[in-house]
Amino acid sequence: MSRQQRDALDALLRSAPRTETPPTPEEQRDAFASALTRPAPEGVVTRRTVLGGRPALELEPDTASGPGRLLYLHGGGYLVGSPDTHAGLAGELARRAGLRALSLDYRLAPEHPFPAAVDDGLAAYRELLSTGTDPRDLVLAGDSAGGGLSVATLLAAREAGLPQPAAAVLFSPWADLTLAGGSIRSKEGADPIFTEADVRAYADLYVGAGDRAAPLASPVFADLAGLPPLLVQAGANEILLDDAVRLAGRAGAADVEVTLEVGPGLPHVYPLHYGRLDEADAALDRAARFLTARLGAGPLGTDRLAPVR
Repeated sequence: MSRQQRDALDALLRSAPRTETPPTPEEQRDAFASALTRPAPEGVVTRRTVLGGRPALELEPDTASGPGRLLYLHGGGYLVGSPDTHAGLAGELARRAGLRALSLDYRLAPEHPFPAAVDDGLAAYRELLSTGTDPRDLVLAGDSAGGGLSVATLLAAREAGLPQPAAAVLFSPWADLTLAGGSIRSKEGADPIFTEADVRAYADLYVGAGDRAAPLASPVFADLAGLPPLLVQAGANEILLDDAVRLAGRAGAADVEVTLEVGPGLPHVYPLHYGRLDEADAALDRAARFLTARLGAGPLGTDRLAPVR
């Protein structure tokens, strides 16, 4: 059944229309929301809130127990997406892990180029700590650009002297805006969603004339020492595969606990297709177990800390 599911998903993703004239950012946001929005799962209550000065969506599953919190950073090439489009993925991960979640509506390019998204991620993380969330009870997750942003947020927190959370899960992280990974070209035909030109256009809008190899823009070039345990999941059929592989390799070289999972024959952010794809459900189950197994362990084995101010 899984092969049939993969083939059907591949065909569906390839059927997305393409226009000859590049759409405006607003048109892209509308099209993305129309095609990919999945509502919060049954049993997950959502509420609007503010976190770090930005709108956010709180997701509270009926499975939540204890103090564990999840900060989720959505994908969309730093151009599209929102907590609403990703309520399904964030809510499903929170439900399976039994965690209350907050999905951040960080600022998007081109109106707000790099490093606005990183600033927002750091502000949200700082507020969670300053309002009493123990870092041992906090985990991060993100997909695509949100996966790269999750790592950038951890790096920014480290540079700000803040303690690290218990763990982070990265779904198909976009971690190299220089597009130096070999899979950008070698996987272009296999990838049913993106071309090299697509990804380059996102990078142009987010970084512009800035340094695309800057560690907070492209964490694959960063010193990752001191980061918490990472789970990196990617599909073998995506052009960002090498971003995930290289990021995991760099984390391991920095003595970070890291687990890399590459799903054969699977596309970008394949866990988004839970309930339709067996591998997606299995991946989310593994991600949930990864997070819950590390909650309470403490940042780098430290004792519980007073709230950060």
